[in-house]
Amino acid sequence: MQIEIKTLDNGSVGMAELPDEIFATAPRADIMARVVHWQQAKRRAGTHKIKGMGEVRGTTKKPYKQKGTGNARQGSLRAPQYRGGGQVHGPVVRSHEYDLPKKVRRLGLISALSQKQAEGKLVVLDAAGGATKTKDLQAKLKVLGWQSVLVVDHVVDQGFLLASRNIIGIDVLPTVGANVYDILAHDVLAITTAGIAGLKERLA
Repeated sequence: MQIEIKTLDNGSVGMAELPDEIFATAPRADIMARVVHWQQAKRRAGTHKIKGMGEVRGTTKKPYKQKGTGNARQGSLRAPQYRGGGQVHGPVVRSHEYDLPKKVRRLGLISALSQKQAEGKLVVLDAAGGATKTKDLQAKLKVLGWQSVLVVDHVVDQGFLLASRNIIGIDVLPTVGANVYDILAHDVLAITTAGIAGLKERLA
């Protein structure tokens, strides 16, 4: 598959060859949904916590004797039926992460790349580098009409990263960090020629 190579100045510097097995497959919405759910589960902090009956503050003394009072038998005022008592089966600190097969993760990334290509939202850049100022980069993005863009490069240029980090709507990732969630969350996917080579190597 041939695609035009563009520059940040909205110019053209030739054509690039994209492998069909990565950028021209039938997108699998179910696979992408599985991968996104897996990513979001990994991002969850899992720090929600409540106190159980053995953790709340209070006395451990039996409130009254077992028999002869006419009341239901009670063993502790920290039981869940009392105000201030512990909660039953509440959330505890834990990890929400789970395993997902590598083949599914690979297919999800290929589906996301192919979907962007099918929608015409995939752009191949000559390079994303140089000590560009934020003001100049913002002007270039305005000319290109990009309001929500993910830039993928094989190795992220620090000058470009510093120039882009204060612009709302643009994110920069290396090829090892390219993922389904961020690709789908942005309107435009811009991959450099070096990034294309890195994705070929990663998904080989």
